Formats: sequence, C-alpha cells, structure tokens
Amino acid sequence: MAATRTPLRSFLRAPRLLSSRRVWTCTPCRNGWATWATPRRGVATAQRSNKPYYVTTPIFYVNAAPHVGHLYTMVIADIMKRWQVLLGNEDAQLLTGTDEHGMKIQQAAIQAGMDTQAFCDMNCRTFEDLAKAANLDNDHFIRTTDAAHRDAVQYFWEMLQHRGYIYTSKHEGWYSVSDETFYPQTQVQNSLDPTTGRKRMVSIETGKEVEWSSEINYHFRLSAFKDRLLELYKREDPFITPSTYTPAVVNAVASGLQDLSISRPVERLTWGIPVPGDDTQTIYVWLDALVNYLTKAGYPFPPGQEDKSVWPADLHVVGKDIVRFHCVYWPAFLMALDLPLPRNVLVHGHWTMNREKMSKSTGNVVNPFFAIERFGVDGMRFFLAYRGSLADDADFDNSFIIRDYKKLLQGGIGNLAQRTIGCARGNLRSHIIDAALGKLPAATPDDLEHQTLLQQTPTKVAGHMEKLNPRAALQETMIIIEQTNKYFHAAEPWKSPNPQRVLYNVAESLRIAGILLQPFMPGKSHDLLELLRVDTSDPSKRAFAATAYGSDADYGEGIKKGILFPPLLTEE
Repeated sequence: MAATRTPLRSFLRAPRLLSSRRVWTCTPCRNGWATWATPRRGVATAQRSNKPYYVTTPIFYVNAAPHVGHLYTMVIADIMKRWQVLLGNEDAQLLTGTDEHGMKIQQAAIQAGMDTQAFCDMNCRTFEDLAKAANLDNDHFIRTTDAAHRDAVQYFWEMLQHRGYIYTSKHEGWYSVSDETFYPQTQVQNSLDPTTGRKRMVSIETGKEVEWSSEINYHFRLSAFKDRLLELYKREDPFITPSTYTPAVVNAVASGLQDLSISRPVERLTWGIPVPGDDTQTIYVWLDALVNYLTKAGYPFPPGQEDKSVWPADLHVVGKDIVRFHCVYWPAFLMALDLPLPRNVLVHGHWTMNREKMSKSTGNVVNPFFAIERFGVDGMRFFLAYRGSLADDADFDNSFIIRDYKKLLQGGIGNLAQRTIGCARGNLRSHIIDAALGKLPAATPDDLEHQTLLQQTPTKVAGHMEKLNPRAALQETMIIIEQTNKYFHAAEPWKSPNPQRVLYNVAESLRIAGILLQPFMPGKSHDLLELLRVDTSDPSKRAFAATAYGSDADYGEGIKKGILFPPLLTEE
C-alpha cells in the first residue's frame, strides 16, 4: 500500500519541521543502507586514476528547437571526449540529453495545444537528430522524463533530507519563468519592453522578465557551504575554466549565500518530479536537471560498487549563462552528500548575431540543421571550434564560415594535399621508404626548421587540450598547414632534382595534422588519412603517439588525388 502523502503546509504547523515527518521513510533506511550512504567527510572525495574519462554537455531545454549555440556546446564536448580517445582512453564517455521538466515546458506544451509528454517526445527527437547530424560520439542520451532519472532524483532528495539539509519555509522574491529561478531585489531592475512599451521587472543578469512570487516550499541549506565552496575555487588545479569566470563566482559566494528554494507548489508547476512523500510540491527543475550527470553514472550506487562508476565527471561543458548552477549549486549539493565533485567545469561564451545574443525567445537564432546542410558537418565543426570563444562571445555570420572554409580548409588542407600528391608523381611511397632508411638528401636549414615545427606542435597541442582550450589546440594544429604551404612554396620541389626530403616533410605535415584534427573534424580527417593511405587496420597508426615525426614508415602506397573540400553549393 502506498504511504499516505501529507501536504507541505502541514509540516509548517509541526513544532520540528524535519523530525516531525513520519509518513515516509527514505530509501537508504528502507533498504538498510543508511550507514553506507553516510560516509565520513572526505572518504568519498578520493578519485580513481583508472576511472573512464567522463564528459557531459548540459541537458538542453526542449521548450523550443535547438540553435547553433546548442550545436557549439555539443561540438566542444565531443572534441574533448574524442581527444581522450585519441590519447588512448578508449573507454571515455560522453553524455548529452534533454531537460524536459519545468514551467517553461508546461507553458510551451499548452501553447502548442499538445499533451506535455508528447510535446517533450517531439522536441527531444530534434535534439537527438542534432547530435547525430553533428557526428557526436556520445555514449548516452538522457531524458529527465526517464524513469531511472526520476528514481535517482527522488533518491538524491531523500538523502539530502536524511542529512538535514532540507527544510520548509515561506519564500518571497522575483521569479523568472524563463530562467526557472528566483532573483533577489539586487539582481532585478525596471525595464521597458521594446515591442509593447510595457514597463516590467527583469533580471539584470539575463534580461528575462520576473514576477513577484510568495509561496511556501522546501529549501536547501546552501548557506552552509560558503566556506567549502570558496576553498574549492582556490584549488591549484582550477575548478572553473577559463579563470575569467571565477572572480564573479567567488564574489557572489563570498558576499553571502541565501538558502535555495528547491520545490514549487503543484498549483504552479505540475510537470516535474514530485517531492517524495509530498504530492503538493514538485522538485525544482535545476535540482532535477543537475542530477542527470549522476543518473547515467549509475546513481544511486549500490553498496560496494561506488568505485565501478564513471563518476565523478571529469568535465562539464556549459555556457556562461548557467555557471551559477554548475559552479555553486551543483558542488554544494554534492558536498552535502559527500559525493566526489566534478573535476572541471569548462565554460564557453555565447554566439551572437550582429553582436546580439542568440535567443530562442527572440527568434534571433541560426538553425543548426540548415548550417550543417549548407557548410557540411566538418565545415561547421571546424568553424565553431576555430572561431568560438571560451572567455568571450563570438559573432556568427555565414560570410565568416565561407571565408574560413575557402582559405583554411579548401585552400589550406585540400590544396596542400593536391599539390603534394601531384608533385610526387606517384613516388611518395618511395620517399617515405628513403626516410626510414636514412637515404634522404641532406637537410637544408629550412628543412630542419620545418622538421622542428612538426616535432614540437603535437606537444603544444596536447598542452592546450590539457588546459581545456580546444580553440588554441585547433589553431596550433592549423599552423602546421599554414607553415607547410609556405615551406612548400619556397622550396619549389617541382623544380628540384632531389625533392625527396621536401616532399617527405610535407607528407609528414599532412599526416600529423590529419591525426591531430580527428577530434575536430572526424570525417574530413579520416578522408585525409585515407588519402595518404595511413593504415586503417592498425589503430595505433592514427593515435596521438603516431604524431611523432617519422613514426610511421608504412603509409603512402598507391596515393591518388582526391578532393577533400569541394566548392560550397552557394557562397553568397
């Protein structure tokens, strides 16, 4: 028989808010896990060195169709996961998915005249399709409407309650439906709606409209974690990357944390996960959403199996507008349960159009499917990674993509491959054999300078990736292409009676760049390595270790010209 559910407002009449509640028993206690589920502080924070690398995107809100900003987040996370695979971490994991609860979803479904679950199913498929169109190598796609996630969230709630971190109280403040959060008076201001001329209150941070709300709900003791959070931000290995985002987070926490409202009355919000034991309240969408990272890691972890999980996440990739949720609320929730914290949060800026932020609510967006169809998936992945900014915003314009495609891809990589194969006249394989046997002509100073570039670049690229800077890593890789074109042009091997060393160096340039480009442009880098006849059957030939200059003496057999980057269909 189901336990009797007691409304939240009943607890307010009880003399002790938490201990007076006797109508339900938390899952750990029901299963006799309470002792295991309450580890000593610090015990659960140790991190295993052999744990699979675990990367996540935020879960994307399905109240509207995806835009290019979602694609950018997906691509950055995918690059970071594929980089780990390139290093030899074959079991690296990537999680993406959709956030399907909350008031915005509820309202959007009503406006669409649809059943809410059917509305979520429809829009979820669009994000799944985008992951496929972007050639995402994700291992999981989670939905917050999944039964396993609901169970994980309710368990997480019960554990917070079990430890005394949840209490009930009246909450008043400015609430933004769009942002799904409360703002204090200091974070709102009067504004004039430019379309209607109506006066309204908006969030200073996001510009979204807020409304005054007064309600009784559950609260999380966020204020108890001020000191521990500040210690986290002082860590030698930065918790937040780039560090430009850290001062604002530190200032917000240091100035004092208010306890966090973590439920909504069902009168306002029905579409969500019910509070365990209280069907008058729905769990706050951000508590619900953040737990998704644990859900796919196998939470709640069975006793004795904690060390077999991919948790903690090695990297959360997020946009700068959700830093507070991932860098304040999320670590505090995990600290409350002594669960290991994510190792790093990688924050990126927004994409703008005409220097204005893209927004689904304003319609100022780029359809990512149209962009991929027009410029190709690797053309888009390259542009977003090469021009997108972590610390700042970046402006999107079709002309910018066309410029980079023609100059860097078509005229850079593609043209270099064509010229090299043409100049070798079917003899490239013999030059590679001569290099392996030490039979190349004596090196000139220019040859040695270019060889040094090839020897140093992989280490530099790895350094950028270690610092969670994929843009710098890609730009470093493209220096190979730029400098090789200059080297090739200056050496004029087509005029030389002994072009072997120059052609070998150029072939090595293409091979090394092709390996390093795999996380960024998996399709085109595969095509380039195939063009060079780099062995497909031996994965080590395309791994990071193979970027060492002269490490592969087996490629180049039967090379023929091929077009890597054909002209774009339209270039207006």
